[in-house]
Amino acid sequence: MKVVILAGGFGTRISEESQFKPKPMIEIGGKPILWHIMKWYSKFGHNEFIICCGYKQQVIKNYFANYYMYNSDMTFDFSANGKVTVHSDHT
Repeated sequence: MKVVILAGGFGTRISEESQFKPKPMIEIGGKPILWHIMKWYSKFGHNEFIICCGYKQQVIKNYFANYYMYNSDMTFDFSANGKVTVHSDHT
């Protein structure tokens, strides 16, 4: 079953926190509110999400497009080898 999450509000009542990111991406305990909502649903077996984005949607898209990178300890080697090493996964 797919879960539809409405994540398009301006966040005007919490404008000091939502000046640079949309309300669903405000962090609680180091993770965005949206992540917590999705984690809660996944505990009940719902793992397919449709996120209806609006205001500053690119922040939401970038976070989930790069989720693995954001939630892992990584080392980037900028020498000729040019490798990326993932040390641990914090998901």
